[in-house]
Amino acid sequence: MLLLSRAEVEALLDPDLLRTAVASALADLSAGRASMPMRIAALVAEHDGLLAAMPAYLPTAAALTTKLVSLFPRNVDRPTHQAVIVAFDPVTGTPDALLDGEAITAARTAAASALATDLLARAEPYRLLIIGTGVQARAHLRAVSRVRQFGAVAIVGRDLAKAQALAQEFGGGHGREVGAYASIEQAVREADVICACTHSAEPVVRRAWLKEGAHVNSVGYNTAGREVDEDTVAGALVVVESRTAALAPPPSGSNDLGWPIRDGRITRDHVHAELGELVAGTRPGRANDRQITLYKSVGVAVEDAAATAVVLRLARERGVGRVIDL
Repeated sequence: MLLLSRAEVEALLDPDLLRTAVASALADLSAGRASMPMRIAALVAEHDGLLAAMPAYLPTAAALTTKLVSLFPRNVDRPTHQAVIVAFDPVTGTPDALLDGEAITAARTAAASALATDLLARAEPYRLLIIGTGVQARAHLRAVSRVRQFGAVAIVGRDLAKAQALAQEFGGGHGREVGAYASIEQAVREADVICACTHSAEPVVRRAWLKEGAHVNSVGYNTAGREVDEDTVAGALVVVESRTAALAPPPSGSNDLGWPIRDGRITRDHVHAELGELVAGTRPGRANDRQITLYKSVGVAVEDAAATAVVLRLARERGVGRVIDL
């Protein structure tokens, strides 16, 4: 069995290769070419945490994987998401590799947001906004900034000092303005593409703040609340990775979509498309430059399978990792 550490996985994660792999995986999922049950989880109620299992089989990538991921939103001295991935031989079922899943989770989530931005954002947006200062914020800065020529990048979070530090870290050598905001409302009002990467139970994106033609990526997950308000959801062209996953109850689905359906603001048919349908061209994307578009991510296992296949291929080509006997 090949063993890959977090540092080794991080060194092998190429944003452009990953975006292409995730696009192919989501197209396969929408076309019925992949096997992926809904996420299940054991809840750790006293810590608002959970441990989820996410298996998938992606034949076109020869990937048979499962991820075990914990989400403990109260963590302050370590990441809120921690994970391991096991890859199996799709011919024999033999465990093939064990690798860190934290870096893959962050990178594949950001790769899907970059894909959604490429497919849905206006052709020439000026300001990219990242809401959050954690692992996902960093991953989104790296991935989403590659699909458009943004003139400015902004970061906002609950801690202004952390937002300023991240802006300084990302600002060198990119040829664009990178800054931090103290006010989420002001930051959203001025942004053309918004990536919400938080654990907030209260909406950090509100329809009243959004510019005409804005695109929103929302990847936050919180069983106690939601990251995007109902007015945004109701007024936007909404795209997801998987209708089945996104519209299911937690731990698979999202309150951002489930609550507006519960409250009668939208129906399940309000979800316009899956990302894989946009990739394949079987559904249209943005209708005009005034339309607000929303990509609501819940994270699906075929993304992990696709990313794992890329990492393992590169690891074997480059002789990275070590082989162990269990």
